[in-house]
Amino acid sequence: MIKSPHLRSEAVIEVRGLCNRFGSQSVHENLDLDLYRGEILGVVGGSGTGKSVLLRSIVGLQRPSAGSIRVFGEDLQQLSENARSQVERRFGVLFQKGALFSSLTLTENVALPLIEHARLSRDEAEHLAGVKLALAGLPLSAAHKYPASLSGGMIKRAALARALALDPDILFLDEPTAGLDPIGAAAFDQLILTLRDALGLSVFLVTHDLDTLYTITDRVAVLSQKRVLVAAPIDKVAATQDAWIHEYFHGPRGRAAYSAMSLPKEV
Repeated sequence: MIKSPHLRSEAVIEVRGLCNRFGSQSVHENLDLDLYRGEILGVVGGSGTGKSVLLRSIVGLQRPSAGSIRVFGEDLQQLSENARSQVERRFGVLFQKGALFSSLTLTENVALPLIEHARLSRDEAEHLAGVKLALAGLPLSAAHKYPASLSGGMIKRAALARALALDPDILFLDEPTAGLDPIGAAAFDQLILTLRDALGLSVFLVTHDLDTLYTITDRVAVLSQKRVLVAAPIDKVAATQDAWIHEYFHGPRGRAAYSAMSLPKEV
């Protein structure tokens, strides 16, 4: 695992006392979590623990019931709509199923935020979209294809290119390797590492993929009992005395992922 050289230099996201309630159902209560500049933070938890709800709360798609979310030192709940929009432009989000517009080509999908938010001309936006698609590892031949004609791995990469369109400082990834074959998932993991190092990104990663957790994360946060039970490097998380953590990290798949991570790499 490659550690971020910027780890713990400063918190770019600070979540304090977060509560998310839907009617009588409480998903989060007094949840605290930090994302540090330059790190890849993996967020895990059992079904229903609110991993995606937490991500949506931070990026502004879900208004919390209580608590504060500070990004780059700014309390998002206290900002004007225009000021909040300026902060949120520094986010890039890859949604769980890509969320590409099916009626647009890949180039048009990536160009859209450049036209809408950066006010580029169509030609300028589409030229830059081609650069972003290449950055995400897609061949030139994919640029004019529609999402329906692509494999799952190509859709993920196209969605990543769109997330990178506005040169974000923070990248949010919701289950980015879900549905990918092991080779495709491993390649995507390495792409995220490369982009983090090359672009200085901070990455908030929701995932169930143990291989991803062992390969690229600097820290792992476990959601349980409506809060963050532990947030630490993965070896410390795996050693935490908790039934769910033990089953998750020390079950057959967890042992296999740890063993694969521990094997010497071929030169």
